[in-house]
Amino acid sequence: MTKGKPWTIEEEAELKTLVDAKTPIDVIATKLGKQPGAIYVKCQRLGLTTKVNLTNFSIPLPTDLPSVEEALKKLAGAFDLACTPGLSKAEIQRLNVVATLAKTYKEILADYINYRGIEAKLIDMEAKYAALLEKTTKNDASKPDST
Repeated sequence: MTKGKPWTIEEEAELKTLVDAKTPIDVIATKLGKQPGAIYVKCQRLGLTTKVNLTNFSIPLPTDLPSVEEALKKLAGAFDLACTPGLSKAEIQRLNVVATLAKTYKEILADYINYRGIEAKLIDMEAKYAALLEKTTKNDASKPDST
């Protein structure tokens, strides 16, 4: 069952031409007046999926991890904006993604911080164990052999 306007033969031909030219999906969507998801599905149905790369982008990685406070500020900003009347469906979906990402980030960061704490305690315990072992070895070496 299709949700949008049916594809014309001309649109399908133009889609094939644009995909062959390795045109990005967002550009194809704009030219054809369709949603990027519809472009992707149509490419699959036409057997063009191997020629369309939806993951042709890079995510810039931050040098430092944002704090929980920074993530919560973004979540609060998304919440405030979501209360604005008259938002488009696309904007509401985008704000929902921001909120979900902020929540997920906070949870993963909390786990990461817990693991870092456990790792620090483990390193400290290993150092103490090594010092104790060295002290015990020295004490055993200074005792005379009873045999």
